[in-house]
Amino acid sequence: MLDKDIPARRRRKSPRSALAFTAAATLLAAGLLSWPGTQRAQAAPAAFTHPGVTVSRAQLDFVRGKVLAGAQPWKSAYDQMTASKYASLSRTPKPRAVVECGSYSNPDYGCTDEREDAIAAYTDALAWYITRDERYAKKAIELMDAWSAVLRDHTNSNAPLQTGWAGSSWPKAAEIIKYTYTGAWPDSGRFAAMLRDVYLPEIINGSNSNGNWELSMTEAAVGISVFLEDRTAYDTAMARFRTRTAAYVYLASDGDLPKTVPSQNLDTRDKIVSYWQGQSTFVTGLTQETCRDFTHTGYGISAIAHVAETSRIQGQDLYGTDVGERLRQALGFQSKYELGAAVPSWLCGGSVKRGLGPVTEVGYNALHNRLGIAMTNTGTLTTQNRPAGSNNLFVAWETLTHGDNPN
Repeated sequence: MLDKDIPARRRRKSPRSALAFTAAATLLAAGLLSWPGTQRAQAAPAAFTHPGVTVSRAQLDFVRGKVLAGAQPWKSAYDQMTASKYASLSRTPKPRAVVECGSYSNPDYGCTDEREDAIAAYTDALAWYITRDERYAKKAIELMDAWSAVLRDHTNSNAPLQTGWAGSSWPKAAEIIKYTYTGAWPDSGRFAAMLRDVYLPEIINGSNSNGNWELSMTEAAVGISVFLEDRTAYDTAMARFRTRTAAYVYLASDGDLPKTVPSQNLDTRDKIVSYWQGQSTFVTGLTQETCRDFTHTGYGISAIAHVAETSRIQGQDLYGTDVGERLRQALGFQSKYELGAAVPSWLCGGSVKRGLGPVTEVGYNALHNRLGIAMTNTGTLTTQNRPAGSNNLFVAWETLTHGDNPN
């Protein structure tokens, strides 16, 4: 299901707050209210919070307590993770100086190895935090060090996307190890240099491809910026994120046509319809790739949730902006049909390709559990799919990290 090259702490709110949010959303949908700062960059925090890429220390502490107590669904999610190939302490890293990835990872010269070693490093970092077994921390370091000693470039048509996918997992692993492991990581500076010199230049300027490309690339850029404490890169990535998210998920308040990314020159209705996979009827919650397939749509939705969660940890909550509303509506719309609802004739020619993937936990937890917003279809799908595993690209173990997590 790999993509191809195509021309990217807040407490739970009271019922009154939830009602206010819902009322605002209703006005928005009716075109009577505009979300503030829809296209405005979110300024980087004066001081970055660590660990702070997608998952915070408070969230990790909550998970650790639940797993050690044998509570569900966290214990089963933890067992799923530790039984996976990614948690193997005998894993041998397979770094390359040049990772070459063509369309749909063909050729695959290091593409799968890089993504899976990065997920493994994150898996080991989580296992370290929960168990305090330093063998896991050392294995995460081994994986990160192996790649930072060798990797110099990504090439071929899928290079931007590959860099985004692997670059989304590496900083999640590095944040946990650097800021919670009490042992030594002598080559952490070399790892930081790899993120700065090999990954960031490939992704920071975005992509004019399908929306999931740029959203995944932006997720990586935001995470890397947090780890590097690079405020300029963070601001650049966040501004691009706001624009791309608005152009990826349609809301009725956007007008007759979806918003666009200016650099893509989608300046006619015909161009927009073509870019939206031939879909000419636009309804709230539809995404630019809904009529392509739900798997790629899931990549985009997941990246939106990950960036919003990182931003919240860093002190700027986007869930109460149009980002949160677009995320809520995209999750609900796709979940409805993923659950088997009949597809109307006006939607994707009356047929959709299901397979959303393990991508609902972060957004559902933020919007439903913390903010108290009703999300019936998303909730049903989330519960049905627990424990959510990995998509083997850049999503992993989110029932464990975010399932019913109040922090």
